[in-house]
Amino acid sequence: MIVDLLANSQLYDVLSPRIRRAFEYLHQTDLAALELGNHEIDGKNIYVRVQQYATRPQEQGVWEAHRRYIDLQVIVEGAERICYAPLSRLTPGAYDEAKDFWRLSGEGDSVTLPSGSFMLLWPTDGHMPCLAVPGTAGHAMDTPVLVKKVVVKIAVE
Repeated sequence: MIVDLLANSQLYDVLSPRIRRAFEYLHQTDLAALELGNHEIDGKNIYVRVQQYATRPQEQGVWEAHRRYIDLQVIVEGAERICYAPLSRLTPGAYDEAKDFWRLSGEGDSVTLPSGSFMLLWPTDGHMPCLAVPGTAGHAMDTPVLVKKVVVKIAVE
């Protein structure tokens, strides 16, 4: 798992040609103008899923992982908290092969991702995205905010 600013993405070009291509796309595209839904970059090898939603309390979150894809999650607008943990610390649940969605349970750590930041997650990284940030907008409690996020799905090579 890697967390950084999109402005620093060139540091990670050496990880793989597909990751480099994903970052190139992100820098060459007006992410704020991207329409919701899926957009192909390189067929099923690399594609983008554009999402918009209100963040939610952690109690409503879902632990997940993916076996066939690396997730490159980029916050375009808003901010969210994402919990993360290595699979070895989580309990596996059902795996939906068609959706490449592995439901997990357990406990982990969390990080807040503001606009302009990204999180790179491998198949060994469980994660619970879309969570409200504590104290958002000056409130003491987790207040939902609207987030626009681009998730680049990168097929494992």
